[in-house]
Amino acid sequence: MVNIAKNSTPRVKIIQKLYSKTINPDEKIIYNKNQYKKFIKDVTEGTIERKELIEETIEKFLKDDIDLKKTDKLLKIIIFAAVFELLYKHNNPKKVIISEYLKTSQFFLEKAQIKYLNAILDKLSDFIRKN
Repeated sequence: MVNIAKNSTPRVKIIQKLYSKTINPDEKIIYNKNQYKKFIKDVTEGTIERKELIEETIEKFLKDDIDLKKTDKLLKIIIFAAVFELLYKHNNPKKVIISEYLKTSQFFLEKAQIKYLNAILDKLSDFIRKN
């Protein structure tokens, strides 16, 4: 079994690419050769393309739980990517998506933010998906 560096997991790369795009909106995103290249590109591009829809979904279901204007940029990026997957990647079970983003968030967020992320994703996933 090959031991993959934790910071090279697909969702870490997705978060890095989305963050980079937020900081440098005019820069072209480069997708290096990787066994998960298609997945990384699909989620990254899909999150960017459907940003408004994702935001509407979050605000519709969590208007009392989160203020996106005041939410930390990195936390917001992680939430948006996870919501994209919940909405459009039906081959991935919602528990797997949430678990993977919680693991990934350990590289970027503090413990309190991770707990908040868990609560937000759990609540959202119940509205978005049944399985």
